Amino acid sequence: MIVKNEEKTLERCLNSVCGVVDEIVIVDTGSSDRTMEIAAKFTEKVYQDPWRDDFAAARNFSFSKAHMEYCMWLDADDVLEPTEREKFLHLKQSLPPDTDMVMMKYNTSFDESDNPVFSYYRERLIRNVPQYRWAGEVHEVITPAGNILYSDISVSHRKNGPGDPDRNLRIYRGLIESGKELEPRQLYYYGRELYYHREYEEAVSVFRRFLDLPDGWVENKIEACSVCADCYYKLGKSDYALQTLLRSLSFDTPRAELCCDIGSHFLNRGDYQNAIYWYETALTRKRNDRIGGFVLPDCYDYIPLLQLCVCHDRLGEREKAKAYNEKAGFCKPYSKSYLYNKQYFDSNP
Repeated sequence: MIVKNEEKTLERCLNSVCGVVDEIVIVDTGSSDRTMEIAAKFTEKVYQDPWRDDFAAARNFSFSKAHMEYCMWLDADDVLEPTEREKFLHLKQSLPPDTDMVMMKYNTSFDESDNPVFSYYRERLIRNVPQYRWAGEVHEVITPAGNILYSDISVSHRKNGPGDPDRNLRIYRGLIESGKELEPRQLYYYGRELYYHREYEEAVSVFRRFLDLPDGWVENKIEACSVCADCYYKLGKSDYALQTLLRSLSFDTPRAELCCDIGSHFLNRGDYQNAIYWYETALTRKRNDRIGGFVLPDCYDYIPLLQLCVCHDRLGEREKAKAYNEKAGFCKPYSKSYLYNKQYFDSNP
């Protein structure tokens, strides 16, 4: 782990893995709170490493202090839930000896019943050898390689507060000012940081540069189309937004997430037939979490079903609308939107 001023979450994280892992290595990059005191309650292997605006360097320093055959990384606001602890203990007993990396789900957003609504696979357990080390000053990564095992174990990201919202953008701009040319993956994430900071014009420019590159990971390209389109909406350029969403189809077969984006475009403009087409298409897409991109599970059932309810209701097709709402409720019986619609249909027979 690399940490800085994490007194609010660190103990929760370490309690969730204590007794599951064989060694805990914590690198503090400049805390001014009780972080190091809390860390010392769990391990003697607490180190200090000055922060250099380089996440990869900090993580590689932490890996250099590890002595076990595999390294598992966590952030201070991550948690291994009790059910996942049991799976992890089983994995340790059953892991094939030739495994180089274990990919685990990273759940980063949750609905009102604490079910994940945003997740993706990350390289989580990595053989501790020199060829597997981190790269990238921001949004660092160890490129999956070797014998890779996909696990159903999930790590939950339970963020507590915004942290430093300007840090990543500051690092990217520092790299650019130093004369560094951003690699495709960095360009993609730079565009996302600009988007988060509502610098939509510049974000569009960066995303367009990224999308025009001959290289770059296809999942990043598809996701960039979605975020870039939202920038165009914010700028009042809905035609460009639709063109960008449709451009995603040039990179691979449609993702349900993009189908829902396109459906939303037509729904918001009262073009219900076109919206229905894209929401129905979303329902036909097969979810593939292992493809590596960001996954919004609700886009494969709940969201298109709920929106099809809206479309058919506005077309006066009440029974179809009611049926789609019931299907959405089957996915999420606790959903406020489903329950609101149900009351609407029950009170207006």
